[in-house]
Order: sequence, then structure tokens, then C-alpha cells
Amino acid sequence: MENKIKKVMDFIKENDIKMVDFKMVDINGQFRHVTVPAQSFSEEMMKDGIGFDASNYGYAVVEKSDMVFIPDPDTAMIDPFCDVPTLSMSGNAMIIDYPENRPLAQYPRNITIAAEKYLKDSGIADTMYILPEFEFYLFDNVTWQVQPNNIAMSLDANQAYWNSDVEGMGNVVPKQKNYHIAKPYDNSYECRSEMCMLIEQAGIPVKYHHPEVGAAGQFEIEPKLGVMSKMADGTMMIKYIIHNTAAKYGKSATLMPKPVYGEAGNGMHVHMLLMKDGKPVFADDNGYSHLSKEALWFIGGLLKHIGSLCAITNPSTNSFKRLVPGFEAPVTVGYATSNRSAVIRIPAYAKRPEERRFEIRNPDATCNPYFCYAALLMAGIDGIKNKIDPHENGWGPYDFNLFNLSDEEKAKLKGLPTSLEAALDALEQDYEYLTQGGVFPKELIDKFIATKREECRKLAAIPHPCEFEKYYNL
Repeated sequence: MENKIKKVMDFIKENDIKMVDFKMVDINGQFRHVTVPAQSFSEEMMKDGIGFDASNYGYAVVEKSDMVFIPDPDTAMIDPFCDVPTLSMSGNAMIIDYPENRPLAQYPRNITIAAEKYLKDSGIADTMYILPEFEFYLFDNVTWQVQPNNIAMSLDANQAYWNSDVEGMGNVVPKQKNYHIAKPYDNSYECRSEMCMLIEQAGIPVKYHHPEVGAAGQFEIEPKLGVMSKMADGTMMIKYIIHNTAAKYGKSATLMPKPVYGEAGNGMHVHMLLMKDGKPVFADDNGYSHLSKEALWFIGGLLKHIGSLCAITNPSTNSFKRLVPGFEAPVTVGYATSNRSAVIRIPAYAKRPEERRFEIRNPDATCNPYFCYAALLMAGIDGIKNKIDPHENGWGPYDFNLFNLSDEEKAKLKGLPTSLEAALDALEQDYEYLTQGGVFPKELIDKFIATKREECRKLAAIPHPCEFEKYYNL
């Protein structure tokens, strides 16, 4: 650690850094930051950290709320969006204690560290690799108002089909036909390419980027597989880069699950696999879709706990406007190969043993990625420990399009929660798998539920424009 700290201090001098920025994460997965002039920054500050009030970040802290943030030198990078040369670092929150500080158990980054330790202690595997897919919209104009006399939202993308009658807007994309569309329709290619270059500069390898289905400017950036805790940090940085690069190009980016009525929503599908001593845990050429029994048990754990997981992986009221039939979003609790209508999809193209994996398709980027990835791992470990067989529990495999079933057949299937309130109800009833090994403190789960229920209450009390359409003249 001493050597790493010295390298950071040397880097600051050699690159004429003027500011050092500490990026911290609140309970909702939002970046907050504190900036220190480089001339006031010291090795002692790297070791001792900087104080902050954890209660203002949404955490239910039993101890005093004064905490210290300890930067992680491994996350140091020049912030590409600051005109003043700025070195940015993430890190961990610590409780002020003597003789040594101790980790704040509720802090998101510490949750992923605890989950990885729990995995290693279980003997099941030593590393979890994940690959989140980032779907987002790029709009040319967005406004909203929530006032007693004006409740409205307006958005626009130059390429959207509703601009076909606007002079000079000839290169528009038909509704739901944007997937892999090329220039001249793909008018944000340079913006996304710059996003990917900046993501790679941040130390996160990128697989590709491309237009997605939504014609109002939907796109996807997909990184390569990475270690869970590192990818949680990477998720925060990728979102930061997407938003700031869009702003540089005069656009507004959103990873909101369902920003456009009638168009495809934004998911954040998460691919997962386990490794032990450098060998794949999920590969078995004699198993279903070449998956091992441990992989299927992991799937079983995800499906058993899917209701409560949705409160963490889809923690917004808007999330459940995406999880509806007809837009390739999953609505059925089940698993299958190459089937996007099931919650768990096994990609047939992952043919090498070290690539054998599956993806869970319901998460979206309104989640706190540290909570999301750790919760998925904890559900999977529970499935392996208890040998939860998804087939024996009637969850598939569904190797057919679930959307094509008759209403009678669909009624026999178990569905995802249809609202955030329902998901929170499930989490209240099913959380013990998260608290195993002390990974998720019960106080954090209670605070998270209370915070999200308050969001639900506030949104439920606001009249919706569609209600005027339906009820105004009754």
C-alpha cells in the first residue's frame, strides 16, 4: 500500500494535477464527490481519509454518522471531464474507531467486498466474473415539470420517427427499428465511440457499442467480463462517462428503464460465471446447455429469490414500466437457452468452457450496482448450498417463446413482481439469504425498504397526465 500511495503522489507531481477528487456512492448508487486542492493533498490524507456525514448519504448508521472516506489508489485516474487537471479516486467508507478504523458495513463498496469474501469462504469458488450490458437513450432535448398546475414531460431525438414531417429531418428511424441501424440514421456514432475510448482509458475493456431497438435514440455499450467488485466500480464509471460525454455533444443520456412510451426500455442484463483456481465452475458438456449442476443450482437460487431481488435490481417505479410483455423484457420466472423472454437466458454463443455462463435479464441501471451484483451472488450461493434445482421447481427450461403461449398457459407461469411495492413486499419476507456471513446488514435492508417505500408514496400521490385523459370528463 505504501508503494501505491507513493505512486499516486508522484503521479500528481509529474502530471501537474491541480485537484484531487474523491468520488463516493450514496444508498441509491449516485456519485457524490469532495475535491481537495493538490497542494493540500498528502500521503497522510491517502491513509487517513477525509470525513463525511454518512446520514446524508442515506445510510442507517447505528454509530455516530461521522465517517471517513479512504481513497483506493488502484482507482486513480485523470477525470476527462474536468478542465482543471483533476485526479479522481473511488474508495471505501470507514467508521472512526481506535486504534484502527473499521469498514462501514453499509457502504456499497464494502458490501461487494464482503460478498466476495463470503464466496471464497464457502469453498464454491474464489472469483465471480460479471458482464453488465448498458442500454441507454440519447436525446437532443428533454424537459419535465412537476408543479401543482403543470405536470408534464417532453423529450425529442432528431432521428425519432415522430420527426418525419419536420423539414430537414429526413433521416428518421421507424418505430422499434433502430437495432444496428447504420449511418446516416445513426447520428451519434462519434459520441458513442468517444464514450468507449474513455471507458477503455479508465481501464475497462469494451466489447462493442451499437444502436439498440428503440428508434428514439437507444444504444448499447457492452464491456468485457470483469471481476465483480471491479465491475461494480466500472459500472459507476461507465455511467459517469456516458452522461458526461453525451453532455459534451449537446445531448442528454438516460439509462432510465422506460423513458419512451411504446419504445423498448433500457435494461442492464448481467452475465455471470464463477471460477475456482483458474478453472470454470459453470462448465459441464454433459449438462443442460453445457452447464454444470452448480450453474443450474445458482440459477435456481436466482429464480427462488427473484421477487426480493427485484427490489434491489429494479429499485424504481419506472423499472416496472419496462418489465411488460412485447418489448423483449422478461416477465416470466424461468430459464432457457437463447430465449430473451425468460428471466435467465443462457447464451448459445458462449462455447468455450471458461465462457460458459448465463445472464439475468431483469436488472436495470437505476440499481445501486454494488448492492445489485452482491445480491445476485448471494442468491446464487444460496442456490448452490441448498441445491435448488430450477427444473424440479418448475422453472423450465423454457426453450420456446413464452410470449406466444395462450392466456391459459401463461396463467400457469410465475411472473415477476409488477410494481416496486410488490418487490419491496417480497424483500421484507425474503432477505435472510442476503444477511448470511454478515454481507448485507439488516439495518441497511430496512433503511433501503423505507427509502423506496417513501418514493412510492410520493409518486403515487402525484396526478398523472394519462389520468386526465381517462377520467377528466367522467
